[in-house]
Amino acid sequence: MITQPCCNDASCVAACPVNCIHPAPDEPDFGTTDTLYIDPRTCIDCGACTDACPVDAIVPADALTGPDIAYAERSTQFYADRTTEPAWGAPEIPRSLPWGAAAPHVAVVGTGPAACYTAQELLRTTGAEVTLVDRLPVPGGLLRFGVAPDHTSTKRIGESFAALFRHPRLRMYLNVEIGEHLTHAELAAHHHAVVYAVGAAAARPLGIPGEELPGSISATRFVARYNGHPEVPGDAVDPTRSQRAVVIGNGNVALDVARILASPPDRLARTDIADHALNALRGADVREVVVLGRRGPAHAAYTWPELHALKNVPGVRLVVEDHPQVRAAIAGDDERAALLRDVPIEPANQAGPPPPGRRIVLRFFTSPRELVGEDRVRAVRVAQGDTQQQIDAGLVVSAIGYRGTPVAGLPFDDATSTVPNDGGRVTDPATGHPRPGTYVVGWIKRGPSGGIGDNRVCARETVDALVQDAAEGRLPSAVGTARDFDRLIRRRRPKALNH
Repeated sequence: MITQPCCNDASCVAACPVNCIHPAPDEPDFGTTDTLYIDPRTCIDCGACTDACPVDAIVPADALTGPDIAYAERSTQFYADRTTEPAWGAPEIPRSLPWGAAAPHVAVVGTGPAACYTAQELLRTTGAEVTLVDRLPVPGGLLRFGVAPDHTSTKRIGESFAALFRHPRLRMYLNVEIGEHLTHAELAAHHHAVVYAVGAAAARPLGIPGEELPGSISATRFVARYNGHPEVPGDAVDPTRSQRAVVIGNGNVALDVARILASPPDRLARTDIADHALNALRGADVREVVVLGRRGPAHAAYTWPELHALKNVPGVRLVVEDHPQVRAAIAGDDERAALLRDVPIEPANQAGPPPPGRRIVLRFFTSPRELVGEDRVRAVRVAQGDTQQQIDAGLVVSAIGYRGTPVAGLPFDDATSTVPNDGGRVTDPATGHPRPGTYVVGWIKRGPSGGIGDNRVCARETVDALVQDAAEGRLPSAVGTARDFDRLIRRRRPKALNH
């Protein structure tokens, strides 16, 4: 059975000899389910998927205990109305360079999952020489600084990327920022192609009064802080003596933040949470976290595994705030809203101190209107239908999404917060024509949606476009050699870290 850490990168699908893991990358519903599922009717218990899984998410069904038994139930439900003999897709043969063609030198900007999948695909399917460049002094991107510290299994995919960093045809320069230490033109002059995998690191603003007050912080900054991001100081979150915190948004990141805030610090001490963040949580008085969702349970953005994890945090009660619309939605036919049927529905008075114990309150159909306070946040004014209320809180975390930021030397679409592209090829907005040798992958390519594993399929598409361009002679000729590039780095950025 596939459990919570599933990253959806489909390594297990390729390893299965009986085609019993779905949705596969070539199937219409791939990327739309919360995890992949093993068909218990056709699985032959060979264990090939267990060996292939990079995050140890696959375990024998008879080893599941306690809350994890629900994963077996979900898998059975997924295959309830599906055939036992799914059609095999056509063999997928990666595009390759013509015999005798020179292997390209490719620079990949970034070291997160999208960058690493791109490098893996290039090294595996071509003889390319790959140069990874990252502005941070350590690799990993959002895998290192965006995954919650108590999701230790999910972070294990970094072990396979660590092996990538030792590949003989790969070089890596850390602590080097394109646009500050080097221009895009200089990077392109030393490589046949440049692939940008820079993600979407900026937070979407709330756009309400009081957002700038101390005690108000974006989830991107909050998550980076508890993961020890080198650019986020340990005191980035003002300490609060308030017993209540508010998280705005109801996606997976919002649930991660709520779980970390509400969890007993002794539980978090067994994770890889940053010491300064753990010490701050030990000194805080937060006992209740209110998670605000603008729409109802049927439109919640979190996945089932994340909600399941929230239901089973030791020492923390999960409740849904009572409201007629919420009761109607949960009792209705919508599958996502029905996930809350086993969660207590209770009235919640948030104008005074919370009740004894630790709890997380899911509050739907509620929109923030203003953060109230003079020297720092003291409350959140919200609207629920025609009613306006005030929630007393000393910490507000905005988790309403990420935004890409402009990349120096490339076009940028402000509406989508992405670099204009066609299948990964960066395009000129005026003409629609591709810019030779320039590509994007990951969130800066498709927008901030999808998890770690979605980047593998995304990377395959971009690499396929790059290899096609190389095969057809459409890549520019590199001018500088690898030694020239190394000298340029040393001259422009003496503090660069070379691997």
